[in-house]
Amino acid sequence: MVSVGAEILIVEDDERIRQSLRLALEEEQYRVSEVESAEQALEAFGRRTPQLVLIDLMLPGLDGFDLCRELRRSSDVPIIIVTARSDSHDVVAGLEAGADDYVTKPFVPKELSARVRALLRRVRAGDMAGLALRFGELEIQPDAGIVRRGGDDVSLTKTEFRLLSELAASPGRLLSREILLDRVWGYGYFGDGRLVDVHVRRLRQKIEDDPANPRHLVTVRGLGYKLQP
Repeated sequence: MVSVGAEILIVEDDERIRQSLRLALEEEQYRVSEVESAEQALEAFGRRTPQLVLIDLMLPGLDGFDLCRELRRSSDVPIIIVTARSDSHDVVAGLEAGADDYVTKPFVPKELSARVRALLRRVRAGDMAGLALRFGELEIQPDAGIVRRGGDDVSLTKTEFRLLSELAASPGRLLSREILLDRVWGYGYFGDGRLVDVHVRRLRQKIEDDPANPRHLVTVRGLGYKLQP
């Protein structure tokens, strides 16, 4: 498995949950470090960059939302947030803050492992090969990991880049949320369409002149999304 041995940082103030997360991850042969607060996480991150971060949203002091935003200022490290309720606004808010995925409390070890494996797999997988793709002023170089708008580099997380690349590979073609979950997030059963919707909104903020009225990354109501010239 490509993800065996990856270093994961757990940011969780509840010792019982932290130990459960550690045991579940170490069972899958991951190397795990843990901290109790966002402040400790930033210190640890400054010393050594993990390959994935698990962040509890309800942290004392600087909360998980702020930690996500702070990490995103300088890194595209994969982030999975841990939240108490899957139907709460916290999930969307956490994804908007920069997280790639989420798990809910109480978490199921198999689901946690599936999400971690899928996220690490798509981060490490080679991107699509090929020439630069152009959509008006938008240029995408999938094999080089480069996106430019009007000649200026656009900073994307790895998940945002893979989502954009999947859409760009089929210009003008409708891709459903289910297809995008499978191709970008790497799973179906544990998937949640909100992952796609939030990442699309984040992409629009970066690649569209008017995100509220997108020219390239458009919605086909009730069906999915497509990228058009």
